[in-house]
Parts: sequence; C-alpha cells; structure tokens
Amino acid sequence: MRIPNPVLIRAPAARWSIYLLVIVFVAYHFGPALLYAGPDNGFDLDGALVPQADIHPGGPPRDGIPAIDRPRFVDAGQADFLAPGDRVLGIDRHGIRRAYPVRILNYHEIVNDRFGDEAVVVTYCPLCGTGMAFLARVQGRPRSFGVSGLLYKSDMLLYDRETQSLWSQLRRQAISGPSRGARLQQIVLDHTSWADWSRRFPDTRVLSTRTGYRRDYSVSPYPGYARSEALYFPVGAIDRRYHPKERVVGVTLNGVHKAYPFAELSRMRAPLRDQVAGRDIRVVFDAQHRTGRVLGEDGEVLPSTIAYWFAWTAFHPDTLVWHAPGHP
Repeated sequence: MRIPNPVLIRAPAARWSIYLLVIVFVAYHFGPALLYAGPDNGFDLDGALVPQADIHPGGPPRDGIPAIDRPRFVDAGQADFLAPGDRVLGIDRHGIRRAYPVRILNYHEIVNDRFGDEAVVVTYCPLCGTGMAFLARVQGRPRSFGVSGLLYKSDMLLYDRETQSLWSQLRRQAISGPSRGARLQQIVLDHTSWADWSRRFPDTRVLSTRTGYRRDYSVSPYPGYARSEALYFPVGAIDRRYHPKERVVGVTLNGVHKAYPFAELSRMRAPLRDQVAGRDIRVVFDAQHRTGRVLGEDGEVLPSTIAYWFAWTAFHPDTLVWHAPGHP
C-alpha cells in the first residue's frame, strides 16, 4: 500500500491561496484604475445640449452612489429613526402617501418607486438642496434611473438604464444620449419636516433604512454645507443678492421662472397672491417647518421646487424674484 505524500496533498490548497493573494493584490493596487471610466464616467457626451466643459465628475463612479430600486416602507409609528425636525420629501398621489427621509436620500439620491401602476422616480441633489419627483415614463416607455456620478452646475445628472441617456434634474431634460431633448414630467412633492408631513398625513408610509446597503443614516455626509457659502463645483456666475444657500420656492409656468426666497416669504403673514405668466397663483409659506407650496387659483397644488438660491439662479438666470413689500 502506497502512503500519500502529505506535501502533495497540501499543494492544491497552497496554490489556491497564492492565486487568492494575487487577486487581492491586483484588486487593491489596480482596481481603482480599472474601474475608472474617465471624466465622463463612460457616458457619451457627444452632441450634449450643454457645454461638455461644464459637466464635472462628482467623485464616485457611475452607480457609486447606489439608487434604491426596491424600496421598503414602514408605518409612521415605526419610523422611530426620524426626529420631528428631520427633512423629508413627501408625495401624496392616487391616495398613496409616502415620505422619503433626506437622511437616506443623502446617500442614494434616487428612489425608483411605483404609485399603483404608475412608475415614479424620486430624486434629491444634496449639493443643490433640490428634491424633485417625476413620472418615470418617457416617450411612451417606462424608465429606471441610476446616479451617473456626473454633475452639471453642481446638480445631479441622472441616467436611464434603458438608453444610457443623461438627464439634468433641474432642467428636467435629457442632455445627451438617444433621449436627448426629451423632458421629464415633474409631479407635486413636498419638501418639509417630518413633524409637518406626519401631522398632515398620519397614514403615510416611510422609506425604511433597510435599503440593502450598509450606511450610517444618522450621520450627514455633508456636515455644515447648508450654512456655508462654499460650493464644491463651479456653476458659472453666482447671483449675490442672497446667501448662496438661501432657500427659495421656485416655480415655472409657461416657460416663465419665478423664485420666492424664504427670507422674503418670512415677512408675510398670509398666503401670498401673485401672478406668473398670466396665471393667478397662491404661495403658502410655513416658517415653522421651512417649507412652501404653490397653488393654482382653483386650489390645486402645482409642481414647484425648493432649492438653494445659487442653484435656482444658475439654471434660471432670467428668473423673476418676488420681494416682500417695502423690501426691494
């Protein structure tokens, strides 16, 4: 009987250990270079509707900030991770009420969701302070969106996975790719406090921290940013009439843009009546919860956007600006 050589028995295991070490070494030293897709993150920018020089890599690669594709929700009473003053994006649509905490969106920026049979994409750009929701059906076809890792005027560029087109959040438009020029239909969204939203809609469901990703949602990745005048990326000329991070309620009607700075709205005690592009509107401002809504003359809530002043004016340099009486 031949006794097996113990050295030979251990040889295959030793070889696999060496292979594993080689793989780890290559991944550690060369992985970033292999994953890096260049300053355009692998997107085709030829023929873009905006100057390519104004599109900047934000740091993470494509999908380095992971969108939430299978959102889980909990009842309001189970959302004990939220404090009353926490910011949320709230949607009340087709009898369905949902809240998307900004503390989660800071790490994901996009939630692909459904309201009944209707696909909706919820977006948040931490650098511009803009929460916006859109119908996720373009040119008759459903779309799902991811985070491109690219920015235009400091605002997030989404991309749709079906055509690899890049979409500007604040322009509400595809700026490159096969869908170039197509527009997203914005829907009504509240950017408010958890205390306000949960009081108005106690039956709301809340996006759960069980996102499938390991993130510490109790810590902001942008500490101090909202109070600082500093911007991380170039946006062109900056309008100095207000602090760059002054929040405004921005509305676009019939191609006319108008901004209502919180600093001005806080001087009013009653809902503001105004006219934009020949249309009568009301602007309702809640100083306690730092939010505002725009209503039509029939009381219907119209899509509007709460944004930092620098972001709104960067995208709408021709914007009209409302001033409180006696404060030019």
